[in-house]
Amino acid sequence: MAIKAGDKLPDVAFKVMTDHGPGDRSTNDIFGGKTVVLVAVPAAFSPTCHNSHIPEYLDAMDELNSKGVDDVVCVSVNDVFVMDAWARAIGAKDKIIFLADGSAFFAKAVGMDVDASAFGMGIRSHRYSMLVRDGIVANINLETKSGSTELAGVGAMLLQL
Repeated sequence: MAIKAGDKLPDVAFKVMTDHGPGDRSTNDIFGGKTVVLVAVPAAFSPTCHNSHIPEYLDAMDELNSKGVDDVVCVSVNDVFVMDAWARAIGAKDKIIFLADGSAFFAKAVGMDVDASAFGMGIRSHRYSMLVRDGIVANINLETKSGSTELAGVGAMLLQL
């Protein structure tokens, strides 16, 4: 069953790139005591994710921060090296926190996993955005149209803050 507003995020370890190589960060490390916008994407470097979805959040960082958002995090079912390369490629390395969910543990735990094997991608995450306050989901926006960011994009999120 998919996570919903009012639910606590599950305790999951994400991989992140540190100055010393791959490291772990827990759900509590990332979301505890903060207001966080979580943006989940199906694949790093894919057209919608790379060209519009994450760049629109990057462009709106000042506005998000002015509305009380402490951090914006991007999670994808990719490995930590791909997520780090992607963060660098779009100029978001020190602005958005990129979380690798390489084995889809988080995607499965929140009920947002999808089988994209027909496209040669295996298990992935649905595209969605989530406002999280101190580890509790305030709202979630699941994208319903492939290639769209209408529901999970920054415009919808800004209206909810």
